[in-house]
Amino acid sequence: MSQIGVILYDGVEPIDIGGTVGVISMASRLVPGIAAVTVAKEAGPVRCAGGLTVLATHGFDDAPDCDAWIVTGGPGWRVQTEDEAMLGFLRRLDPARLASVCTGALILGAAGLLEGRPATTRRNASPGEAEAPVALLSRMGAEARPAQIVDPPGGPATGGGVSLAHDLTLHLIGRLHGVATRDAVARLIEYDRAFVANRAALG
Repeated sequence: MSQIGVILYDGVEPIDIGGTVGVISMASRLVPGIAAVTVAKEAGPVRCAGGLTVLATHGFDDAPDCDAWIVTGGPGWRVQTEDEAMLGFLRRLDPARLASVCTGALILGAAGLLEGRPATTRRNASPGEAEAPVALLSRMGAEARPAQIVDPPGGPATGGGVSLAHDLTLHLIGRLHGVATRDAVARLIEYDRAFVANRAALG
């Protein structure tokens, strides 16, 4: 049995929820006991980018112990870099169990958890952004890399942008349950070729 906490906030990108919670949901068909737990500052509705609303089952104060934690990305990341509740919660977690997808890495950076550490995030700027998020990581003290997944010893692990949330979640499943299980889940969600191609293209 393993539990993966997915950390949400207003302005999270729905793709990042599909690439984390959705992949874990599919994995549960192959891995008995694996489950996602959604956590936000407070339990209850979280308004995503684009208007979708989802529910966080736990708040920071009653979050359960998890085998791994994933900070999601989305345009709401900027507000979160100044939210002391979010930053304090992240600092209390074991970095070796902590991960991010897309611009969730910038929240980790704001918490000081990527200082001097290799990390990645979205490589390209979105409309209205002055520079790509991966460039911002360097100014937060990280060793920025345009990669599929970066997982240094002791963590945190970081995944690249948007659809690469699938890749990072599969990587964590492999860490918790083995590479054979990871690859079986990738085949189940018909992402096995994309997973290999992304690694070949991005490293």
